[in-house]
Amino acid sequence: MGRDHGHTHAANKKALMISFFITTGYMIIEAIGGFITNSLALLSDAGHMLSDSISLGVGVFAFFMGEKVANYSKTYGYKRFEILAALFNGVTLTLIAIYIFYEAYHRFVDPPEVASTGMLTIAIVGLVVNISVAWILRSGDTKGNLNLRAAFLHVLGDLLGSIGAIIAALLIMFLDWGWADPLASVIVAILVLISGWRVTKDAFHVLMEGTPKNINLDKVIETIENVRGVHRIHDLHVWTITSEQNALSCHAVVDGEITIYESEKILHTVETRLQKIGIQHITVQVESEEHPHDDVLFDKETKE
Repeated sequence: MGRDHGHTHAANKKALMISFFITTGYMIIEAIGGFITNSLALLSDAGHMLSDSISLGVGVFAFFMGEKVANYSKTYGYKRFEILAALFNGVTLTLIAIYIFYEAYHRFVDPPEVASTGMLTIAIVGLVVNISVAWILRSGDTKGNLNLRAAFLHVLGDLLGSIGAIIAALLIMFLDWGWADPLASVIVAILVLISGWRVTKDAFHVLMEGTPKNINLDKVIETIENVRGVHRIHDLHVWTITSEQNALSCHAVVDGEITIYESEKILHTVETRLQKIGIQHITVQVESEEHPHDDVLFDKETKE
């Protein structure tokens, strides 16, 4: 399991590094092109790519930070830095979307002249670049790793921005619809805003020590309490350390007469079964019925 995680981590970091260099290079080209052609669609996409470049750089830095070993000051190491990077990316996505809405409003009120041919050329090249970067990022674990998923959503927003800019350029060229440029920006901004909100919400959930979304608490309780010798559990906590690393702690009430050997056998069984449902770091305190403790898990009436 450790070897697989290490391989996935290396693949994710490599995908982010390659994407960072490609995105940064083209972002400069698109920004210059946006100014020359006076296209908001291109400028908004370039601004989004600037945030991509920053977010990809932060993502790479987060992976390097996450590799630092645990110490007395940070007993879990620096793995949470990846979640902070994802939160940063989610917030920047949201802010960029708001800024595009603001600029688009002014463009609708007073549509400027747009050099549609240059806009189309740059947008097509941008589409090719964004497809390439998205494909590279997809080679990593965009489902399991929140940091990589946040970066992927940034690039996906860019890809949609390029498509919007191409469509807008064609409408301006053939139908002289100047409003198509800000309209394309608004559509992309909506999609970017949705992505930003989702990433921010997921990162905030992790930082609040929320239950991992891939973990069913009822199943966790059932799994532990079905182990022979365990009567019930309390003080159950399940949280995410960083992407793909879930942790659990609880108190397990067992027979008062069990031996140390039997207690260790129960713990081993609990750990084995919990690892199969996606929990890697497990701490279980075994205690007897006489152990004074409030027998409270959490508010079962409230699922949120």
